[in-house]
Amino acid sequence: MARAQAKRLMRNQPPVSRPRGVPDEADDHPREECGIFAVYGHPQAANLIYLGLYALQHRGQEGAGIVCSDEGVLTAHRGLGLVHDVFKPHKLARVRGTHGIGHVRYSTFGSNNLRNVQPLVVDYARGAMAVAHNGNLVNAQFLRDGLEDIGAIFQSTTDSEVLIHLISRSSEETFTETVVDALHRVQGAYSVLVMNGEEIVAARDPFGFRPLWLGRLQETWVVASETCALDIIDAEWLREIEPGEVVTIGRDGIRSQKPFAAVTPRQCIFEFIYVARPDSYIFGMSVDTVRKNLGRQLARVAPVEADLVMAVPDSSNPAALGYAHESGIPFDMGFIRNHYVGRTFIEPDQGIRDFGVKIKLNPSRETVAGKRIVLIDDSIVRGTTARKIINLLRRCDAREIHFRVASPKIINSCYYGIDTPNRTKLIAHNMSVEEIREFLGVDSLAYLPIEALLEATGCDKDHFCLACFNNEYPTPTPDDFESHAPVPRHVDHSTELLGL
Repeated sequence: MARAQAKRLMRNQPPVSRPRGVPDEADDHPREECGIFAVYGHPQAANLIYLGLYALQHRGQEGAGIVCSDEGVLTAHRGLGLVHDVFKPHKLARVRGTHGIGHVRYSTFGSNNLRNVQPLVVDYARGAMAVAHNGNLVNAQFLRDGLEDIGAIFQSTTDSEVLIHLISRSSEETFTETVVDALHRVQGAYSVLVMNGEEIVAARDPFGFRPLWLGRLQETWVVASETCALDIIDAEWLREIEPGEVVTIGRDGIRSQKPFAAVTPRQCIFEFIYVARPDSYIFGMSVDTVRKNLGRQLARVAPVEADLVMAVPDSSNPAALGYAHESGIPFDMGFIRNHYVGRTFIEPDQGIRDFGVKIKLNPSRETVAGKRIVLIDDSIVRGTTARKIINLLRRCDAREIHFRVASPKIINSCYYGIDTPNRTKLIAHNMSVEEIREFLGVDSLAYLPIEALLEATGCDKDHFCLACFNNEYPTPTPDDFESHAPVPRHVDHSTELLGL
């Protein structure tokens, strides 16, 4: 009992602090998750994976890794930082083989340090294995407690390592069967790549929370989180891997199966709102088209008289264009974004106001002075950054500021891979729209209603997860597992843990 209580206390501790530099509040959007990329059957597999990860950099900037198989021997390099920082030419040259997997990471689960950078690589009874995972497993801590109670030793704090232990302990015969066996035991969101010396297994959870694409470059098979990563290596888009589908790529070609019970898909709506690159296709739709539709819907439900429409760049640009086209109000680039900003190693004193925002964005005074502005943003999380951005516009003598948000109010935390704060820190959880308007200091404020959001996607309205907006979670949440005791030491893992 004491051990279980200690674990719960540890899980309730604040997350490990992020590297020094621009503070978290300098970007008050929901945080990206992770991106995965795989290549099978190419002599320069590591180079192709490197390029694919480059295209997926927007999905995670804390760490990157590549693992390749060289005649059955796995070679790897992982590191903290951006892709071009991690993979210097001499380090990339050490990763040899004809097939491999890669990962860019943002730590939605587990702290930001090297041991959590993926792909995770292990040696076990059947050889070597590597795992790259995009998503979040809601029962990961519960499974981990049970595994530790029967002797498992974990090397990282990421939920993805639970998959490794489950795969390694499976009694199924083939590699794919062991992966499927493990996936039957987890709940939550996963687009996952698992490889050994001979095969790559790509799988998507039954709800299809996270996107995953299958492509081909001549005789080479490619798997990627988004189509923009296929584009960078000129790979052909074949199709999206379907929710609940498991694809195995090996010497004999490609095999597909659907081993899970069918459920209604619950794709993450924030992939369209913020996460995915606008030049990608996910869930059967162009991200850019959907985001412009969000802006058009916003103009219909929240019109206002104004002189110009402008965006909080860059993710809100398409929505702002859509609003401008629908409303007839001209669009202009009222903010100039510094695309070369990284982490600063010094921070000024409080004499320089709103430094964390200004290092990224600066208003064009000539554009905004004296104007009635419709300011478009894709979302508001804490509201701290939005308030600072509005202060910048006020100091440049904007006449009126009408804030329009291309998503509904975020009132709940995400448990499926988008790093949102605890709900108590979400401004819309604590304040009414009018209270938020006063806090931000704008002349008017409007959010996109849920129904208009779904209409803008052009997809089946029942196929999205909207839990952050309406508190309707498709799966149990981590709190639902807290009341269950971990698997006791004397229980046979192969029978009891399977049923968790």
